Amino acid sequence: MTAGARILAVDDEVEIRRAIRASLLNAGYEVDVAGTGDEALAAFERRRSDVIVLDLAMPGLSGFDVVEQIRKTSSVPIIVLSVMGDESDKIKALDLGADDYLTKPFGMGELLARIRVALRHLATPPAGAAAILKSGDLVVDFERRRVIKRDTEVHLTPTEYEILKYLIRHAGKVITHRALLQAVWGPEYGTEAHYLRYFVGQLRKKLEDDQARPRYILTEPGVGYRFRTEA
Repeated sequence: MTAGARILAVDDEVEIRRAIRASLLNAGYEVDVAGTGDEALAAFERRRSDVIVLDLAMPGLSGFDVVEQIRKTSSVPIIVLSVMGDESDKIKALDLGADDYLTKPFGMGELLARIRVALRHLATPPAGAAAILKSGDLVVDFERRRVIKRDTEVHLTPTEYEILKYLIRHAGKVITHRALLQAVWGPEYGTEAHYLRYFVGQLRKKLEDDQARPRYILTEPGVGYRFRTEA
């Protein structure tokens, strides 16, 4: 699906739009561009994209508004662009439904890599649709609630299993601390990040060969976690 996929690039800075467009065209993608949130929604309505690259800080209709509007009708992958240090903006965008983020300034190589990941997830069934996930030496059987590593069953507590299941169901996406806490503990939670640090640490002890360099459960500093299936 990568060849010829259509990307919608949205940024109010002309130079950045031009640079992104040139890089995407050179990589073989079809490209639409927009300079405002209203233009982005109109472009997406006119011709649906496979991936959206979206700046958050725009005059008028913001990137947050665009994410919220698009998520009412579409699950298209959205990669948001935010200024370095605006951690709260990344979290807000992800909680609204964005899939990934890049911090400005960013390299075009990194952007292209994130787009390829998003397109791979479109080309394969979501983890939630599969009864069994196989990644590297890890197997998770959802029907039997069994986790196996190198042919040996790994015993997880109910909370550890629920965290792992939620991350796998959203494999490749950045899951914020708040989203993960509410999914596992309930809607009244959202600020107890220390719960997650403890349980993710326990999961890594059981699933990772090297906890300092995890293959499966990746930390997005200050934001949340991501389950990587290409381990």
